Amino acid sequence: MTHPRIGFACQYRHPERGLSISELKVIEGPFNPRTTTLRWMDSVAPHVAGDKLNEIVTHNLDAQLRLIAYVADLPPTLRMLRLSSDLLPFYSHPKVRGFYQDPVVRQQLEDRFAAIGDLARSADVRLSFHPGQYCVLGSDKPAVVENSIAEFEYHADMIRMMGFGRRFQDFKCNVHIAGRLGGEGIRSIWPQLSEVTRNCITFENEEKTYGVDDCLQLADLAPVVLDIHHCWINEGDYIAPDSPRIERILESWRGVRPTMHYSQPPERLQALGFDADQPLEMDALLKVVSKRDLYGHSSQMWNRWTNEYALLFLDRFDIMLEAKDKNLAALAFYDQFVAASRHLT
Repeated sequence: MTHPRIGFACQYRHPERGLSISELKVIEGPFNPRTTTLRWMDSVAPHVAGDKLNEIVTHNLDAQLRLIAYVADLPPTLRMLRLSSDLLPFYSHPKVRGFYQDPVVRQQLEDRFAAIGDLARSADVRLSFHPGQYCVLGSDKPAVVENSIAEFEYHADMIRMMGFGRRFQDFKCNVHIAGRLGGEGIRSIWPQLSEVTRNCITFENEEKTYGVDDCLQLADLAPVVLDIHHCWINEGDYIAPDSPRIERILESWRGVRPTMHYSQPPERLQALGFDADQPLEMDALLKVVSKRDLYGHSSQMWNRWTNEYALLFLDRFDIMLEAKDKNLAALAFYDQFVAASRHLT
């Protein structure tokens, strides 16, 4: 069996949090992506905008190499990383498309992404992407769907240049169903997606409208990413690790080890009297906070009861942590996992 993995998303956090903001920026900056704005690019001469964009892209791809190298030095269980979606600013925007189509730029991108993919494979680091909230494949607005497909194909281009997307789920690119047409809308535009996209796309349940059951309706197309925090908010209770739905989620991965997402609501719940050693009961929470207050992510995985619950899935799922402290939260969670699971190898 493939060993379990615990991952973090997109950015590096330095452990010495007592340093000044400027000191942290100097240390963390080389690992984390940068961007600019279309307004600024429109305000300067085209060659100035192009030079700046080239500088940002070069920094971002070098930063991903550094971040993967950092992850590669962690214990094998921690070798999982979600890459930032912001590596190539405005890649699918009509005003900027020409920059990325320049043959010299294309060759630079091919070379740098190939290096990223090679490093990840040689160090056995499991990578993924997660396009943002504006990627709404199930929209009832054709323009939104067109832009969403372009955004997803932007990710597919990066995946292809890294040498992935060649077979089913050699790389995970996750999206929420979203949009008025939901799953049926996605099913209708499925033939428009590239082979790389179809090989890599996964569907994740969300807090409000499209839950686990909606994702399972698309399991014939792509795997289901179970988010246990979203599921808890959507359904008001914790999904059981032995639920028949869990078996269906596992089956949707067709033999590839599944990834699940895990987060917790903000730590301020402790100040409201919610104990870190007790389950978070939805009825009690909604007497003092709104459901929307539960959407946000905590800095660390502070609720130990929920951590023990999440660890019940680790024998069959890799766990992507979504926490504000990024790698620091993953390290702390891993320490708890190791302390609780010394019998695992």
